Amino acid sequence: MNNQGNVAAQNKFATKTEWDLIKAVQDGNKQAYHMLYQQYIGRVYGLCYRLTGDKMLAEDTTQEVFIQLWRKIGNYKGDSKFSTWLHTVASNITISYLRKQKSWIQNIFNIEDSVAMNAEAEASSCSVDLEGHIIRLPERARIVFVLHAIEGYRHDDIATMTGMAVGSSKAQFHRAKQLLKEWMGND
Repeated sequence: MNNQGNVAAQNKFATKTEWDLIKAVQDGNKQAYHMLYQQYIGRVYGLCYRLTGDKMLAEDTTQEVFIQLWRKIGNYKGDSKFSTWLHTVASNITISYLRKQKSWIQNIFNIEDSVAMNAEAEASSCSVDLEGHIIRLPERARIVFVLHAIEGYRHDDIATMTGMAVGSSKAQFHRAKQLLKEWMGND
Protein backbone atom coordinates (compact mmCIF):
# COMPACT_ATOMS: atom_id res chain seq x y z
CA MET A 1 0.00 0.00 0.00
CA ASN A 2 1.36 3.45 -0.86
CA ASN A 3 1.65 6.35 1.59
CA GLN A 4 -1.58 7.92 0.35
CA GLY A 5 -3.39 4.63 1.00
CA ASN A 6 -1.91 4.46 4.51
CA VAL A 7 -2.93 8.05 5.25
CA ALA A 8 -6.44 7.41 3.92
CA ALA A 9 -6.75 4.26 6.06
CA GLN A 10 -5.49 6.10 9.13
CA ASN A 11 -7.91 8.97 8.51
CA LYS A 12 -10.75 6.46 8.09
CA PHE A 13 -10.09 5.06 11.58
CA ALA A 14 -8.87 8.27 13.25
CA THR A 15 -12.32 9.13 14.56
CA LYS A 16 -13.13 5.57 15.57
CA THR A 17 -12.76 4.21 19.08
CA GLU A 18 -10.31 1.42 19.84
CA TRP A 19 -13.27 -0.95 20.03
CA ASP A 20 -14.31 0.06 16.48
CA LEU A 21 -10.75 -0.59 15.34
CA ILE A 22 -10.75 -4.02 17.02
CA LYS A 23 -14.11 -4.91 15.47
CA ALA A 24 -12.74 -3.94 12.05
CA VAL A 25 -9.74 -6.23 12.62
CA GLN A 26 -12.08 -9.02 13.72
CA ASP A 27 -13.90 -8.51 10.42
CA GLY A 28 -10.60 -8.99 8.55
CA ASN A 29 -9.68 -5.35 7.86
CA LYS A 30 -5.91 -5.29 7.29
CA GLN A 31 -5.62 -1.49 7.54
CA ALA A 32 -7.20 -1.58 10.98
CA TYR A 33 -4.83 -4.41 11.93
CA HIS A 34 -1.88 -2.32 10.76
CA MET A 35 -3.06 0.55 12.96
CA LEU A 36 -3.32 -1.75 16.01
CA TYR A 37 0.13 -3.09 15.15
CA GLN A 38 1.57 0.41 14.98
CA GLN A 39 -0.11 1.35 18.25
CA TYR A 40 1.14 -1.66 20.23
CA ILE A 41 4.40 -2.83 18.60
CA GLY A 42 6.62 -0.84 20.97
CA ARG A 43 4.93 -2.05 24.13
CA VAL A 44 4.79 -5.67 22.98
CA TYR A 45 8.44 -5.66 21.90
CA GLY A 46 9.44 -4.09 25.24
CA LEU A 47 7.61 -6.80 27.16
CA CYS A 48 9.08 -9.57 25.01
CA TYR A 49 12.57 -8.12 25.40
CA ARG A 50 12.30 -7.86 29.16
CA LEU A 51 11.00 -11.44 29.36
CA THR A 52 13.58 -12.99 27.02
CA GLY A 53 16.58 -10.80 27.73
CA ASP A 54 17.62 -11.17 24.10
CA LYS A 55 16.92 -8.86 21.15
CA MET A 56 16.66 -11.62 18.55
CA LEU A 57 14.30 -13.71 20.71
CA ALA A 58 12.28 -10.58 21.47
CA GLU A 59 11.93 -9.87 17.75
CA ASP A 60 10.89 -13.47 17.08
CA THR A 61 8.35 -13.55 19.89
CA THR A 62 6.99 -10.11 18.98
CA GLN A 63 6.43 -11.33 15.44
CA GLU A 64 4.69 -14.44 16.77
CA VAL A 65 2.48 -12.30 19.04
CA PHE A 66 1.23 -10.27 16.09
CA ILE A 67 0.70 -13.36 13.96
CA GLN A 68 -1.39 -14.83 16.77
CA LEU A 69 -3.17 -11.50 17.25
CA TRP A 70 -4.38 -11.66 13.64
CA ARG A 71 -5.48 -15.27 14.08
CA LYS A 72 -7.06 -14.99 17.53
CA ILE A 73 -8.43 -11.48 17.79
CA GLY A 74 -11.89 -13.00 17.43
CA ASN A 75 -11.40 -14.37 20.96
CA TYR A 76 -11.25 -10.84 22.37
CA LYS A 77 -14.70 -10.00 23.71
CA GLY A 78 -14.02 -6.70 25.45
CA ASP A 79 -14.25 -8.07 29.00
CA SER A 80 -10.95 -6.36 29.85
CA LYS A 81 -8.90 -3.58 28.33
CA PHE A 82 -7.45 -4.61 24.98
CA SER A 83 -3.94 -3.72 26.17
CA THR A 84 -4.35 -6.07 29.14
CA TRP A 85 -5.57 -8.88 26.90
CA LEU A 86 -2.74 -8.30 24.41
CA HIS A 87 -0.12 -8.26 27.19
CA THR A 88 -1.47 -11.57 28.48
CA VAL A 89 -1.27 -13.04 24.99
CA ALA A 90 2.27 -11.68 24.58
CA SER A 91 3.38 -13.00 27.96
CA ASN A 92 1.97 -16.46 27.30
CA ILE A 93 3.51 -16.69 23.84
CA THR A 94 6.89 -15.47 25.09
CA ILE A 95 6.95 -17.89 28.03
CA SER A 96 5.95 -20.74 25.72
CA TYR A 97 8.65 -19.71 23.25
CA LEU A 98 11.26 -19.65 26.01
CA ARG A 99 10.27 -23.16 27.08
CA LYS A 100 10.71 -24.41 23.52
CA GLN A 101 14.05 -22.64 23.15
CA LYS A 102 15.28 -23.99 26.47
CA SER A 103 14.51 -27.60 25.53
CA TRP A 104 16.15 -27.11 22.14
CA ILE A 105 19.28 -25.63 23.72
CA GLN A 106 19.42 -28.41 26.31
CA ASN A 107 19.36 -30.98 23.51
CA ILE A 108 22.42 -29.37 21.91
CA PHE A 109 24.42 -28.47 25.00
CA ASN A 110 24.59 -30.37 28.23
CA ILE A 111 23.46 -28.59 31.41
CA GLU A 112 27.01 -27.79 32.57
CA ASP A 113 27.88 -26.09 29.26
CA SER A 114 24.66 -24.09 29.44
CA VAL A 115 25.39 -22.92 33.00
CA ALA A 116 28.94 -21.96 32.01
CA MET A 117 27.65 -20.00 29.01
CA ASN A 118 25.15 -18.11 31.20
CA ALA A 119 27.84 -17.28 33.77
CA GLU A 120 30.16 -16.05 31.02
CA ALA A 121 27.40 -13.93 29.49
CA GLU A 122 26.58 -12.40 32.89
CA ALA A 123 30.24 -11.63 33.58
CA SER A 124 30.66 -9.90 30.23
CA SER A 125 27.60 -7.74 30.76
CA CYS A 126 28.55 -4.31 32.05
CA SER A 127 25.30 -2.44 31.61
CA VAL A 128 24.65 0.14 34.29
CA ASP A 129 20.98 0.87 33.71
CA LEU A 130 18.09 -0.95 35.33
CA GLU A 131 16.95 -2.44 32.03
CA GLY A 132 20.39 -3.95 31.57
CA HIS A 133 20.29 -5.39 35.08
CA ILE A 134 16.84 -6.87 34.50
CA ILE A 135 18.12 -8.59 31.36
CA ARG A 136 20.99 -10.10 33.39
CA LEU A 137 18.62 -11.79 35.84
CA PRO A 138 18.34 -15.58 35.64
CA GLU A 139 15.48 -16.53 33.33
CA ARG A 140 12.85 -17.55 35.91
CA ALA A 141 13.63 -14.61 38.19
CA ARG A 142 13.53 -12.21 35.21
CA ILE A 143 10.18 -13.54 34.00
CA VAL A 144 8.59 -13.29 37.44
CA PHE A 145 10.10 -9.84 38.08
CA VAL A 146 8.87 -8.45 34.74
CA LEU A 147 5.40 -9.94 35.10
CA HIS A 148 4.95 -8.86 38.73
CA ALA A 149 6.86 -5.58 39.13
CA ILE A 150 6.49 -4.16 35.64
CA GLU A 151 3.32 -5.68 34.21
CA GLY A 152 1.45 -5.87 37.53
CA TYR A 153 0.43 -9.54 37.51
CA ARG A 154 -0.31 -11.23 40.85
CA HIS A 155 1.78 -14.20 41.93
CA ASP A 156 -1.10 -16.65 41.49
CA ASP A 157 -1.56 -15.45 37.90
CA ILE A 158 2.18 -15.77 37.28
CA ALA A 159 2.14 -19.27 38.73
CA THR A 160 -0.63 -20.25 36.33
CA MET A 161 1.13 -18.69 33.33
CA THR A 162 4.53 -20.21 34.05
CA GLY A 163 3.52 -23.53 35.58
CA MET A 164 5.36 -22.86 38.84
CA ALA A 165 3.97 -22.83 42.37
CA VAL A 166 2.86 -19.52 43.88
CA GLY A 167 5.60 -19.87 46.50
CA SER A 168 8.18 -20.33 43.75
CA SER A 169 6.93 -17.21 42.02
CA LYS A 170 7.32 -15.25 45.25
CA ALA A 171 10.78 -16.73 45.85
CA GLN A 172 11.91 -15.88 42.31
CA PHE A 173 10.62 -12.32 42.73
CA HIS A 174 12.53 -11.99 46.00
CA ARG A 175 15.65 -13.40 44.33
CA ALA A 176 15.32 -10.89 41.48
CA LYS A 177 14.92 -7.98 43.89
CA GLN A 178 17.96 -9.08 45.89
CA LEU A 179 20.11 -9.44 42.78
CA LEU A 180 19.00 -6.08 41.41
CA LYS A 181 19.65 -4.42 44.75
CA GLU A 182 23.13 -5.98 44.87
CA TRP A 183 23.96 -5.02 41.29
CA MET A 184 22.58 -1.50 41.62
CA GLY A 185 24.63 -1.02 44.78
CA ASN A 186 27.81 -2.10 42.99
CA ASP A 187 27.50 0.39 40.13
